[in-house]
Amino acid sequence: MCGDYIPSGPALDAILIAVRPVDSAELVVVGAGSSGAVIASRVSERSDREVLLLEAGPDYPPDVPLPRDLADGTRNSWRRHDWRYSHSPTPGQIAFVYPRGKVVGGSSAVNTCIALRAQPHDLDEWDLPVWRWERCLPYFRRLERDLDFDGPIHGRDGPIPIRRHTVGELAPWQSAFVEACRGLGFRDCLDMNDPVAEPGVAAHPMNKIDGIRMSAARAYLDATVRARPQLRIRADTHVRRVLVRNRRVYGVEVQSLDGDVQWIAARKVVLAGGAIGTPLILFRSGIGPDEQLCRIGVEPICVLPGVGRRLLDHPGAAIFLLPRGGASSFRHPLIQTVLRFDSNGSDTRNDMMLQPGSFVPIHPLLTLPAVSLMCAVGKPKGHGTLVVESADVRAKPRIDSQFLRNPDDHARAVDAIELAYRCASTPVMRAIARFIWPREATLRDRDALGRWIFRSCGSGYHPCGTVPMGHTADPNAATDDHGRVRGIDGLVVADASLMPTIPSANTNLTVLMMGERFGEWLRDGSDL
Repeated sequence: MCGDYIPSGPALDAILIAVRPVDSAELVVVGAGSSGAVIASRVSERSDREVLLLEAGPDYPPDVPLPRDLADGTRNSWRRHDWRYSHSPTPGQIAFVYPRGKVVGGSSAVNTCIALRAQPHDLDEWDLPVWRWERCLPYFRRLERDLDFDGPIHGRDGPIPIRRHTVGELAPWQSAFVEACRGLGFRDCLDMNDPVAEPGVAAHPMNKIDGIRMSAARAYLDATVRARPQLRIRADTHVRRVLVRNRRVYGVEVQSLDGDVQWIAARKVVLAGGAIGTPLILFRSGIGPDEQLCRIGVEPICVLPGVGRRLLDHPGAAIFLLPRGGASSFRHPLIQTVLRFDSNGSDTRNDMMLQPGSFVPIHPLLTLPAVSLMCAVGKPKGHGTLVVESADVRAKPRIDSQFLRNPDDHARAVDAIELAYRCASTPVMRAIARFIWPREATLRDRDALGRWIFRSCGSGYHPCGTVPMGHTADPNAATDDHGRVRGIDGLVVADASLMPTIPSANTNLTVLMMGERFGEWLRDGSDL
């Protein structure tokens, strides 16, 4: 025995049989983020499909003024609508904030609005025919309303508007970065979402209009969708666990803000709580590795070693400079432009990013009037871990990112910071900023830079891979290629936690695409 178990199986059934469910639905979707909001919208297109969408955070319907932090697409929202997670980027480094959206819209409601697609090789390497690039492209097109590009690879009628900042809209630091990259020999790459895009520099595709963030909630849960009688949204509701009897889902146990615990009956449950939230719900439900369940005192009902074992994310690092004159302002967007390039020896294209930051957010309560050049390793070989110490729904997980411990990841990050140094040393950038951290002597010494980079390492906030899908023969695959949890009927995972490997781009657009696919499958009932 591993301590005091939370009742489950027959013991839990005996308790719940005597208590009527507070609600019921044919389909319960847990999490109203980038995938869950899309799924609820698409499934409820059919009048005979009943959907209950649960969200732990608050809801802001279209007739309610949107809080400023959610409307402002020029920077992350870090505090008001956040799960308050923290992570350790590298062993020995202090804990840093790890923002995840706790609101209808999820992390799409609090992020930086970068709308980059996964590249073809990112999806093809999953080795799952249903997720090959050519089968996903129609759903990338369906979700987007690209205001700059048309043709067979782009959508013009989707819910998510996408545009790029014009030259006249670029902040001085962003504009200087583009000019500096050109001076280093990089070409312009005007459409970063073109599947055959070559390495180059350009304005990011972004899902914000006039600085206003266009989240999954705004795009997919508008007044028309919310008026459907077959769709209900229940906010401020924590899902404690999925309820399973004889390897079959029969509902979810929920907890309201006042601590009241109830249960909701369901024929099918879709977990879309994200790469952190979804595995935590599985752990509390008795689904996951034996040792993890034993640690938190939950009786195992389905042992799946792959749950929480590999936390994938984009490691990066940054150099910081002090701007001269009006080169920086807190009124500027944090990010507008990007350089994508190939790492040394890479067999995949555009696996690295370098992007300028117009100011430096250190903490939800501290922003520095500095500028930065931030690199990201797009295809890391290393991974982190996700560990939970308690079955309490309020318990925070231990997120150990283990960034740059892999030698190849470390070498690529050092290469990228050396490129950042060359970029910042061009006349156009030296004219508007000077180095403050690290010192130039460190930037010129590769060995010193290799040691320093562990102190500057951080996250791209793109967690995924914690409930990986895969082939039946794969012992670490927690689900099949349609997100169906192995050994549990009626339980589906449909978010970034499914990704067997991490895309080389920001993950939000790929998760929206996944939501489109799951929404269609669940709506039409053809595959799930």
